[in-house]
Order: sequence, then C-alpha cells, then structure tokens
Amino acid sequence: VYGVDAYEVEIEVNAAAGSPVIVVVGLPDAAVKESKDRVTTALANSGYRWPRGRTTINLAPADIKKEGPSFDLPIALAMIAATDQVRLPQIEEYLFVGELALDGAVRPVHGVLPMALEARRRGKRAIVVPEANQQEAAVVEGIATYGVRSLRQAYEFLCGNESLAPVRATWQPEGAMEISGYEVDFAEVQGQHATRRAVEVAVAGGHNLLMVGPPGSGKSMLAKRIPTIMPPMTLDEALEVTKVQSICGSLAGRQSLISQRPFRSPHHTISDVGLLGGGSVNLSPGEVTLAHHGVLFMDELPEFRRSTLEVLRQPLEDG
Repeated sequence: VYGVDAYEVEIEVNAAAGSPVIVVVGLPDAAVKESKDRVTTALANSGYRWPRGRTTINLAPADIKKEGPSFDLPIALAMIAATDQVRLPQIEEYLFVGELALDGAVRPVHGVLPMALEARRRGKRAIVVPEANQQEAAVVEGIATYGVRSLRQAYEFLCGNESLAPVRATWQPEGAMEISGYEVDFAEVQGQHATRRAVEVAVAGGHNLLMVGPPGSGKSMLAKRIPTIMPPMTLDEALEVTKVQSICGSLAGRQSLISQRPFRSPHHTISDVGLLGGGSVNLSPGEVTLAHHGVLFMDELPEFRRSTLEVLRQPLEDG
C-alpha cells in the first residue's frame, strides 16, 4: 500500500550454491528484512525445506520502498517452489498477501481492500488472503477471494491437492447502506430550533459550518449528531470509506463494509501532517482523508495553529 492505493510487487527467489545466507533486496524496510527469519521458521514448522545455499529474494519494482509483513506468504511460496524446482500452475493469475506466524499460520494484514481492487484492475483471477481478511476482500466484485489459515493450506491449494471455495461477502447491497448503529441521534436534540435549521441546510447543500457560542451551548453535541441526518452512503462511497479504514487497520475483525458516515474530531494540538496526511517515510492518511464522505469537526477552532489551519485552505476550496 502506498498512500491510499496499492501497487503490485513481484516476488522473485533465486536459489544458488554457496554459503547459506538469505538476502532480501528491493528497498525493503526492517519488517520486510525480518521476514526471512519468520519465513524460514514457518517453512520448517510446516514440514517444508528451503534453499540451503545463497538465496536471493528480490521485490520488484526495486525503486519503491516496501513496508510491512504482508510479503511473508508469497515469499514462502516462492521459496518452496525454488527448493522443489516445481512450476506452480496458474500462479501468475493469483495475488497473495499475508503475514506468517512461526508455526506457519497466516495472520491478517492491513490494506487488503485496496489490494483486492488493484488485483481486479490488473485482471487477476483471484486473490489469496488471510482468513481473517477474507470478508474485507470479498466486497470487491469481479475477482474470486480465497481465505487461507496456514502456509501448508495455501501451498496445497496452489498445487491442486486441496480445494477451497471462493468466499462470498456477507453484506447485501440494499442492507449495507442503511444508517444504523449510531450511538447518538439528531432527533435527541431538544430546542435549538434556529441552530438545527442551520445544520439541516448545511447538510442538505454539503456546506461548511462555523458554530460560535459560549461553552455548554451545544456546539459539540450538535456536531456529533450531524452524520445521522446525512444521506445514506452509496456503494461507491462506502467502498472509498472502507478502503481508507482498511489502510489504517481500523476495520473490525469480520466487518466487510462500513456503512456509517465517519466523524473525526482531532485535538487542537494536531500537526500539519496529522491533519492533511503524508509523511517523510511512510505515507499515511490524515484526519481530512479519514473524514472522507463524513464530518471533520474542528473543536476549539481558534486554538489550532495558524499553519495547521492554512493547510485546510485548498481542501476546503476543492470541496
């Protein structure tokens, strides 16, 4: 995952003679470099061998930094194939993602939804993901999703020795977009007729709103209830919101699609990067992105730093 999108990484494993060493190249970060220890232990505990000579693992394209443990599963599969000198059938039609435990179990990772969208865009036949992420990936139509529990199950499935049924999403298009589950409700507001009218007009037109008043007059209370009167999200909007939450690792274990409008209320000490997103090394979404298709509430607005408020100028102008 890079920013809010995913890109394909091709795993190459070369097994050669020489001193027993495993080298990972292709701009890997610390988590990717450590994968060789996780992978070799998982291979041994799953009953497989791995190359005992000089093994080179290349992550292509080599000019983009690779982050996170999501490459463990494809690296392990490639190492098994290189050791046994077998050509796994139809491997180019699949996309693999997953972190490995030392016993060979496949653990969940972040950002599976944008990865599934990228796999569909590239014309892949199927995506193989950790079982805990299968509902998240199954939301994407047009590509088969397979959930695996272990490295052995993934390899046996690739070899055709074990059959897996494609996962079906548990959500229904007409039911997923219903507004439900909000802890608060705009109907709970008593009085405040003029303010309620102003909020309703702002929501109907998609306008920004500035609330000024003494402490305790109900500004924060009204703001928290704004998402409950916004229109239900369309399927495309729900996919975009779920995509951002997937990248941040905020999805619940078995939640497949987010149907509630997000509400974000950052503290006034937040930095420019924390509000707008970015970063010098790891690109990550900011509060503006996390509030996409929802509400960004700037409580105690005058307390924010001037530079922080200035970075909001262009997003506000662009809508």
